[in-house]
Amino acid sequence: MRGEPLDAETIVSATEEILRRHGPDKTTVLDVARQLGVSHGSVYRHFASKAALREAVIRRWLDRVRTELAAAADNSELPPAERLRALLNTMFAVKWAKARQDPELFATFRVLAAEHSTVSSEHVGFLLALIRDVIIEGIATGDFGTGEPEVIARAVLDATSRFHDPTHAAQWHSPETEAESEAVVALILDGLRAR
Repeated sequence: MRGEPLDAETIVSATEEILRRHGPDKTTVLDVARQLGVSHGSVYRHFASKAALREAVIRRWLDRVRTELAAAADNSELPPAERLRALLNTMFAVKWAKARQDPELFATFRVLAAEHSTVSSEHVGFLLALIRDVIIEGIATGDFGTGEPEVIARAVLDATSRFHDPTHAAQWHSPETEAESEAVVALILDGLRAR
């Protein structure tokens, strides 16, 4: 049995490791408990369900990339169009890297995104807010044409979904993906430009 106290962070770390080994479909709370040397009831004291535990893993995973995304969006040294380009390119690059470097955990993210989990919904909201804030600044400076920032942000996110939505991950291995994403971003920026 386990000697040191069990906390949520320890459980999430163990779950992440089990998910990498077995994938989302084969990982159980019992597997996590065995890994930690505790009863499954001990895990359930911290997480009410398997879904809650998986969401905690994905939340931590997404929290790690939020700083990088926010830095790209908040770079005040760049004009709004270049900040939006940097944000989108960072968003794509982070997802592509996660899919390539951590495919098992990315598979869990895909499952949760498909289930429209709270975590994936919050992440979409976070992305929309970053895009919206850059759009607002671009409109205020006159770099972008006028419009409703919320609507524009949603359109930008939707127009680029092929490059960041986990349902398209199989396409990200194509050597043309980077050039295709650059073409889409250039088209978006041209459409936003003030005339």
